[in-house]
Amino acid sequence: MTTEQLEMELVPDETLTEDGEYSLGEETVCSTQSLSRSIVDYRRENGRTYHRYKDGKYNLPNDELEAERLDLQHHLFLLTFDDSLGLAPPNKAKSEVKRVLDLGTGTGIWAMDFGDEHPEAHVVGADLSPIQPTFVPPNVEFFIDDIDEEWNHSAPFDYIHSRMMTSSIGNWPDYLKKIYDNLNPGGYVELQEADLFLSSDNATLHPTQSLPY
Repeated sequence: MTTEQLEMELVPDETLTEDGEYSLGEETVCSTQSLSRSIVDYRRENGRTYHRYKDGKYNLPNDELEAERLDLQHHLFLLTFDDSLGLAPPNKAKSEVKRVLDLGTGTGIWAMDFGDEHPEAHVVGADLSPIQPTFVPPNVEFFIDDIDEEWNHSAPFDYIHSRMMTSSIGNWPDYLKKIYDNLNPGGYVELQEADLFLSSDNATLHPTQSLPY
């Protein structure tokens, strides 16, 4: 990366539409390198900050404390998967994957790690909050987008990664359909989610039972 890129600032883009977005080919999304002031004017509540774009759609904060939690969560997944970014075949060395989409990218740490491991890939990260760094691998880019809305990507993907989106998706059948519609033939989707329902390993706890807190 050049010195000029390292010193890049987030500034308003005169080409932004009334919705605070701009068009990139057939994609209508907002780059983290060109943001309207309203998007980075985060809502403040009880000492925390929250995303401004589609304000209120996501319940968790987007401040430094939350970024640390997300990065820690990423490292916990690495420990779980024996230092692998995922279990799907595109994560293997020399997979020659071309286009990769990371949904709900958060701090962008997964997308950046994948871009480093697969320089042949073009990695796109999408999130409601522009909390990703500007110093990223040259094959990685981030966009501010609401993945609950219609997707208008310029080309399909070979690998779509979705992690810990349980509290972020309003309509899962629609979400999965959009993923399927945006995959190349033979492409892969990997969903990594936590099971929020308590269970027992000896089948003594039934779904109808309640547990005292």
